[in-house]
Amino acid sequence: MKKKMLLLNLYRFKPKVGKTSLIMSLVSEEFPDEVPLRAEEITIPADVTPERVPTHIVDYSEAEQSDEQLYQEISKANVICIVYSVNNKKSIEKVTSHWIPLINDRTDKDSRVPLILVGNKSDLVEHSSMETILPIMNQYQDIETCVECSAKNLKNISELFYYAQKAVLHPTGPLYCPEEKELKPSCIKALTRIFKISDLDNDGILNDSELNFFQRTCFNTPLAPQALEDVKNVVRRNMMDGVKDNGLTLKGFLFLHTLFIQRGRHETTWTVLRRFGYDDDLELTQEYLFPMIKIPPDCTTELNHNAYLFLQSVFDKHDKDRDCALSPEEVKDLFKVFPYMPWGPDVNNTVCTNEQGWLTYQGYLSQWTTERLLPALYITNLTRNKRIDLQKKQTQRSVFRCNVLGARGSGKSGFLQAFLGRNLQRQRRIREEHKSFYAISTTYVYGQEKYLLLHEVMPDFDFLTETDLSCDVVCLVYDINNPRSFEYCAKVYKQYFIDSKTPCVVIAAKSDLHEVRQHYSLSPHDFCRKHKLHPPQPFTCSTNEAPSKDIYTRLTTMAMYPHMAQADLKNSTFWLRASVGATVFAVLGFAMYRALLKQR
Repeated sequence: MKKKMLLLNLYRFKPKVGKTSLIMSLVSEEFPDEVPLRAEEITIPADVTPERVPTHIVDYSEAEQSDEQLYQEISKANVICIVYSVNNKKSIEKVTSHWIPLINDRTDKDSRVPLILVGNKSDLVEHSSMETILPIMNQYQDIETCVECSAKNLKNISELFYYAQKAVLHPTGPLYCPEEKELKPSCIKALTRIFKISDLDNDGILNDSELNFFQRTCFNTPLAPQALEDVKNVVRRNMMDGVKDNGLTLKGFLFLHTLFIQRGRHETTWTVLRRFGYDDDLELTQEYLFPMIKIPPDCTTELNHNAYLFLQSVFDKHDKDRDCALSPEEVKDLFKVFPYMPWGPDVNNTVCTNEQGWLTYQGYLSQWTTERLLPALYITNLTRNKRIDLQKKQTQRSVFRCNVLGARGSGKSGFLQAFLGRNLQRQRRIREEHKSFYAISTTYVYGQEKYLLLHEVMPDFDFLTETDLSCDVVCLVYDINNPRSFEYCAKVYKQYFIDSKTPCVVIAAKSDLHEVRQHYSLSPHDFCRKHKLHPPQPFTCSTNEAPSKDIYTRLTTMAMYPHMAQADLKNSTFWLRASVGATVFAVLGFAMYRALLKQR
């Protein structure tokens, strides 16, 4: 996540307390002989500040500026420094009687500006004002800290501006409730998510290896063995169940961050939160959730090998019963680190499942192939331009899209579900509200595993969008038992695809039923012959076993080799080579699946 470069407006109120002298002492590094009523606005470059952010310092003078100007400056401020004189009790009293109420009246209750109390002229007294100031700090949670300084002898001048920056970049307010002396619910929720992500084996404990993974992720350096033990010992001394089996529990993890904040090390917790994508309001940023990827025209993105390895590790982490499938409870547990549940009940009808309807390992990978909701999964390959693929007559892509079009009731949904190995009997058990317009699974072409994504397009002929038409191969489905079914396919082809380079296949669905004459000027066979298309492919999902996958292999092959002439695609030898490769690798794939199951 890119670090936000904040502009800080620092305001100093109250006349004759030395606020202007503080600003001038910071800039010149010496006490000024003559002090104006108000210092000009000053910008401190990022490269000379500890937090590496540019800082605007704005002074306010009651003698030169109106109340309206003051209110405008308050509304623009990121942090406000209220300066009082440590040797003047009335000056301290006015902090609570005038300035804090005035600021609170001019700022929104839910987004209060952090305040810094600055006790100036500490060189004039031998005592500290902290005894008087601490009750004020406890009363007002908007006060981040208090610092005593002296413009005359330059005491704590740099520290003052450091604390002001820190109040903006690492505020206490969103994290901690000083009255209750505990983390706020939104902070607990964010840190719990971070704990679960860092708990790589999902056992509810951060062992030494996981703690070091967390440490490297957030701070780019591991902890020494003794440092790890010291951390756990601090937790052991303060709570009973913070350490278990020599690892840190969630309670212990939360306690450590509470301790960091109580000791003034807010930046530690903020560094962790921002590393895991949180903004100043403890919400996951859009940049973290949806990183922008510039995709040139005619190119696509695909998950690379590292992304699939990551996905496998996440699956193994949550497949607690080691059955190579994710139950509804295991899926729910997996998505606890998400801001919302990205998959609905339709996902079980989009990918392969086991007999219980649970996501198999292959189905899980298939679903992620079409989605990249995890920031870590934006490790993608940018595929080559499709025009170059056509010129070179080969492609390196692994994912292909097939749009399935046809009249209502032609068998499109059945065609999608059959790709997932479901016959008509099993399809009838699918609830209407759980139906999916997508299906994705793997096919094998010449021994190469490829993903084919089927998309059922709604049959509104006059409202087909660019998305409905953009794909690698088109399936035109008609019902051989309905005399008016083929007409839709013919019209769609002539309207949108007759001059397209996208391969088209006509599917004669419900081939187990009696074929009737189609009410169109040409029969489906004659239509395909006239337009040099492959003859209609008979298909049915009314089978005792899982429907044949041969047609899906053909679709993937056509998507991979769109340059081939239709005559080549009709060649039986060509299809034999492709389908034999599919059969062999399907068997090998199952054997490897069983081997992985044993290893787990």
